[in-house]
Amino acid sequence: MLADALEHLVRGVVDHPDDVVVRDKQLRRGSVLEVRVHPDDLGKVIGRSGRTATAFRTVISALSGNSGTRVDFVDTDRR
Repeated sequence: MLADALEHLVRGVVDHPDDVVVRDKQLRRGSVLEVRVHPDDLGKVIGRSGRTATAFRTVISALSGNSGTRVDFVDTDRR
């Protein structure tokens, strides 16, 4: 559910919505949502001084409650 919500939010911001992939990784310290975007869209997802990324993290933490889900942003460099 959280991965779907984050994917929907990120797709609304980027220019290449087909390249957005959100994976839910379960680690010992908790859940990590890994967001992969097109390299040209990484700046849009992070935003000025990280404000957009912080907003995404705030929304996901509010939706997750006490589960402590982290969000990581990665570009999809296809070299």
